[in-house]
Amino acid sequence: MLDKVERTEAEWRELLSPEQYYVLRGKGTERPFQNEYDELFEPGVYYCAACDLELFESETKFNSGCGWPAFYAAKAEDRVQLTADQSHGMQRVEVTCARCDSHLGHIFNDAPTTPTGQRYCINSVSLKFVPKE
Repeated sequence: MLDKVERTEAEWRELLSPEQYYVLRGKGTERPFQNEYDELFEPGVYYCAACDLELFESETKFNSGCGWPAFYAAKAEDRVQLTADQSHGMQRVEVTCARCDSHLGHIFNDAPTTPTGQRYCINSVSLKFVPKE
């Protein structure tokens, strides 16, 4: 069981950059194809930018062509929460950090060439990459 990270909105605003706050706390989306990790395929681990929870490994990252980092699996099923999202007139599944409830992106079942058939479409600004040494 993960220990929850709970902060006030004022504390989140102080800890996060304006863009991180917009995405992680406001459920926003960064621009496609113009983000830090879409084209990064180095070995390493991706952590939640808000609470440092290990979320994804580079071995599960693939080039989906969507413009955001894409993974076919989370580090462990208890690291992310999946919730129905019907905003913007669409039927989607939101992905949030299980420890701090920050918005990460969405998951889609549209990657038939991956082992899971899934595509975690994640905002770069929601992640912190640590390369393998």
